[in-house]
Amino acid sequence: MKIPQSPSPVIELKGTKKYYGEGDATAYALRGVDLTIYEGEFVAIMGPSGSGKSTAMNIIGCLDVPTEGHYLFEGIDVGILSRDQRALLRRNYIGFIFQGFNLLGKTSAVENVELPLLYRGVPAHERRTMAMAALQSVGLGNVAHHTPGELSGGQQQRVAIARAIVTDPLVLLADEPTGNLDTAKSIEVMELLKSFNLEKKITIIMVTHENDMARYASRTIHFRDGQIDPAGDGSHP
Repeated sequence: MKIPQSPSPVIELKGTKKYYGEGDATAYALRGVDLTIYEGEFVAIMGPSGSGKSTAMNIIGCLDVPTEGHYLFEGIDVGILSRDQRALLRRNYIGFIFQGFNLLGKTSAVENVELPLLYRGVPAHERRTMAMAALQSVGLGNVAHHTPGELSGGQQQRVAIARAIVTDPLVLLADEPTGNLDTAKSIEVMELLKSFNLEKKITIIMVTHENDMARYASRTIHFRDGQIDPAGDGSHP
């Protein structure tokens, strides 16, 4: 009989601190965070402004490194990697979705989706095939040659999701992905993210202020004053 394996940790923060300055002028963004996120989880991160959630996401996304403590990605201590090595890790394993979409305004939807593949050096024909498949997976194959200005806000965010998943990332980081959308479009986007989590087994970490959106996650973590609030960790809002 084959024994089912437990999910492996993808993200581990161990005693992670981030601060600026020294002495009496020290400003703490993170005050010793311990956090483990497992393969295939959908985790929502919540907390008031200044709670440390954005700093934690920057570290998880390899955009920053801890001042003290450790950040392990698939068991690799990211803090000892060079800037170039962190960029490669980010490029090859992490997808990003932003509140403001961050699409190139004069570039078609399919060309926007191709961008991460361009940075990887994927040949043009293969790029186009992969980008079209990603757009079709978010229901936008019919607007591939439209520019962002010709798309609704919800469609622009779906293009951004296609761009994030076109490289088949291990982890998807979503920073307020529904912040600029109305309720109906927000639900569309969240249903899409949930489907990628369940069907493609992509680990998703999402920052949100919206309780209704956090309920799509399998676990909700609350930050407060640079730490994880033990009263809220693991619960739904």
